[in-house]
Amino acid sequence: MKAWGLLVALCCSLLSGCLVTFREPIAANEAAPIPLLGSWARTNEWGEQQFLEISRAGPNLYKARTYQGSLDNLDSEREYGFTVALHGQRWYLSAGLPKRLGANFVIAGFELTAGNELVLYNLDVDRVLNEIEQGRLAGETVEIAEGEEGVLISSPMEQVFAYLDDPANSDVFVEVARYQRIGQ
Repeated sequence: MKAWGLLVALCCSLLSGCLVTFREPIAANEAAPIPLLGSWARTNEWGEQQFLEISRAGPNLYKARTYQGSLDNLDSEREYGFTVALHGQRWYLSAGLPKRLGANFVIAGFELTAGNELVLYNLDVDRVLNEIEQGRLAGETVEIAEGEEGVLISSPMEQVFAYLDDPANSDVFVEVARYQRIGQ
């Protein structure tokens, strides 16, 4: 399976491969926590080394550069822009998807641990589909890429964050990647 870099870790559910997407991004109104910036590494499920460098790209805008195998493997380099927001006790990030994946936005959670780890969380697709069926969120299934279905949430961001910030809904998040800080 070819990794798409940070977006795959953030967006694709390990169980179903679907994406939960949104019509709106997180507004660039908030600065990321300083410890998020820097270099990170992990070994993925296939034993491949993955590297992640996070830096500022502008006022309250950030970029993530990903590499596989080694830091000098420029053929595997991918770059993604994103914004962040703190709601309740959770940090979120939002990144735009390329046209081939629907040109909408993804939202993921992240946590910086006391053990110097960056933990990334994706939204559980099955749980989100259930919430749509129950009427708690508005959305529909859509074709994200050739042959792959996803979920497009059409609820306003205020409603989405109210839902995500509710401690009763904490199980809507699934850990998808855990990086260790490097270079310190």
